[in-house]
Amino acid sequence: MTSRGNEQKDVFKSRRDREKFLEYLASATERYGAVIHCYCLMSNHYHLLLETPDGNLSQIMRHINGAYTTYFNIKRKRAGHLFQGRFKAILVEADNYALELSRYIHLNPVRAGMVGEPGKYPWSSFSSYIGQSKAPDWLKMDFVLSCFGKSGAEAGAKYGTFVEELMGKEYDSPLQGAIGKAVLGTTGFVETITGKHVRQREPARDVPALRQLSIRPSLEEIVTAVDAVFCTDKKVARQAGMYLCHRYSGERIREIGKLYQVSESAITEAARTFPRKMDKNEKLVEEIKKVKAMFKICDL
Repeated sequence: MTSRGNEQKDVFKSRRDREKFLEYLASATERYGAVIHCYCLMSNHYHLLLETPDGNLSQIMRHINGAYTTYFNIKRKRAGHLFQGRFKAILVEADNYALELSRYIHLNPVRAGMVGEPGKYPWSSFSSYIGQSKAPDWLKMDFVLSCFGKSGAEAGAKYGTFVEELMGKEYDSPLQGAIGKAVLGTTGFVETITGKHVRQREPARDVPALRQLSIRPSLEEIVTAVDAVFCTDKKVARQAGMYLCHRYSGERIREIGKLYQVSESAITEAARTFPRKMDKNEKLVEEIKKVKAMFKICDL
C-alpha cells in the first residue's frame, strides 16, 4: 500500500507531521480494525503493509489520508489535495510474499540514500522489529517475526539480518511479480482471487487493486500502446488515447485530464466523439483493436 504527494511534493515536512500521521495510523486500527504490520514514512510518500479483516480498505484510507490532509492544510494555511490521486494497493498472499514485502518497505530509506542502514531511519517500523525502539501498541509484528523464531529478541535479530543482507546489493522489487499490478501470490492464490472477484463479478469496492485487475491497463500502458500503433499520427493518437483511457483505465476523468493536460470536459468530449469517427473509418477500428489486443481488453 502506498500513497504519494500530489505533484511529487513532500507530504511530511517536520517531525510533528510524521508523529501526527502515526497518530492517524493508530486511530485507524482502533476505529476501523486495520491491522498494520509495517510502515515507512518517506518525504513525499509512505508505505504500509496492512490487513483489513472487515474488508473496509477504502474507509481506512479515507480516514488516514483525509484526516492527515486536513491537519496538513490547516497547519500550513493551504487548501486542496495533498495526495496524488487514489492510493495504490496490491493484494498480497501471506507468508513468503508478505515477508519479502516487509523487507522491501524497510529498505526504502536505504535505497533512497537517506540512511546507510535501515536501523538508523527513525520513521519506519524496522527499529521496533529489531528491538531498538519500543513498538507502538497498534503495530502488529507477530506475523512477520513468527517466521524467525518464538523468542521476540531472537526473532528480531534474525529478521534484522534478513533485511540487512540485501544492503548494497541489486535486487528486484517483490511487487514486480504482481499480476496486473494488483495481486501478489502463488498461482493458486491468484486464480482464487481472480475467479471470485473478476470472472464471477463479485463487488470489490474496498479492494481497488481488484478493480484495476478487472480492467487491467494503466493510463501509462494505454498511452504507450496507442503511441506504438498510431506512431505516424500524433493528433489521432491523442484522441484515441483519451478515448481508451476514459473507457478502460478505470481512472477518474480528473486524472486522465491531468495526463493529457486538458479539462475534464475535453476528456468527456473525446470519449463521446471518437466512437463516431470509428463508425466512419474501418482502418481506425482495426487500429483500436490492435491497441486493445495488447492488453486482452474485451468489452463486457
